[in-house]
Amino acid sequence: MILVDTGPLVALFDPQDGQHGRCVKALKEIREPITTTTPVLTEAFHMLGPASIGSDRLREFIEDGGLSVWFFDRATLTRAFELMESYADRPMDLADASLVTAAEALGTRRVFTIDRNDFETYRVRRGHRHHAIQIVS
Repeated sequence: MILVDTGPLVALFDPQDGQHGRCVKALKEIREPITTTTPVLTEAFHMLGPASIGSDRLREFIEDGGLSVWFFDRATLTRAFELMESYADRPMDLADASLVTAAEALGTRRVFTIDRNDFETYRVRRGHRHHAIQIVS
């Protein structure tokens, strides 16, 4: 499973985005299920604009099963808030924290993102160890 960040979702569904071609190519090469989180979707729909063709295409992509959505429960939301506090020097937004939390809960470290700087810093906790995120780009 690969988690998907906001940047690729915007680039995939906005042909005017400078990363559009690169993200389309990367998505075609992915052979495993892709998942995102509700905070990431909130950002993506905001950036695409609610009445845009990009928003329509993203909704269709989700409804057609191209992308699944992982939802918080109380414990995982608390974990996301903890991450936001621990990365306060960087600062980590809720969308990024949701992806790291999802990675921990779902047992993956792979994230499809354009935001290399932040995701090279973040770590996924497995027991007492912290592992680097594997960036898919």
